[in-house]
Amino acid sequence: MATTPNPHPNPPGGVFDGPVHLYAVRVYYEDTDLSGITYHANYLRWFERARSDILRLLGIDQRAAIEAGEGAYAVADLTLKYFRPARLDDDVVIQTRCTQLKAASVTMHQRAYRGDELLTEASFRVGFVAPDGRPRRQPEAWREAFQPVLSEVPTE
Repeated sequence: MATTPNPHPNPPGGVFDGPVHLYAVRVYYEDTDLSGITYHANYLRWFERARSDILRLLGIDQRAAIEAGEGAYAVADLTLKYFRPARLDDDVVIQTRCTQLKAASVTMHQRAYRGDELLTEASFRVGFVAPDGRPRRQPEAWREAFQPVLSEVPTE
């Protein structure tokens, strides 16, 4: 049965599997160097997209907060470790866990997998900052939105 494609498809988004957020990406030519290996900075982009998707799924409207002059999240701390490279045309899944919630920050642990193979992992602490760049308490509704998805990082 033929169907008419949606003329306005939504961009891909992630899903929660319990407290773990899953976000799929594919390695395109633009993501790679001349040898077909993913350029290291692209993992940061993929991780950022996954974190933004988490906020959207939790009902946290970053744009409205910015436009209202309340503030926004900014990366405060980052550790990153590379294990294996992603290659051209690989399907990669970003797994994210929200591991710590404080008054003005959220810590998230992220891993990039190709199938069962761990490629990269990172830990990010994002702080809520006022428009002038100073730390401030994140909105209470945002803190409440994170409660159902807080979890520990499993050891492998």
